[in-house]
Amino acid sequence: MQPEEMTRLFVERSNAGDAEGVAALYEENAVLAYPPGSVTVGRAAIQALWERVLANRPHFEPEEPLPTLVSGDLALTSTIRRDGAGIRTQVLRRQPDGSWLRVLDRPEFNM
Repeated sequence: MQPEEMTRLFVERSNAGDAEGVAALYEENAVLAYPPGSVTVGRAAIQALWERVLANRPHFEPEEPLPTLVSGDLALTSTIRRDGAGIRTQVLRRQPDGSWLRVLDRPEFNM
């Protein structure tokens, strides 16, 4: 998996209603800046949050990625929100098996 694949995996798993699969995209102690104005810390809390969100069966569409920045085992990914009102950013860390997981996620950053 490359860092750029994270958005596709998030969209696929969210649209399938797979909160556990979404949470598996995060490191054990990841920090998610969601819901707006607060943070959710840790994979278990992130999974619980997504279970509540996905219970409403929202539909997600892939967004256009901006170029990924990589420095060693860290990567910064971002996409432009479909509504053009902001961006979404994530910091990922390469895992020992070569895969990438989110460490920090700010899905709602308004311009």
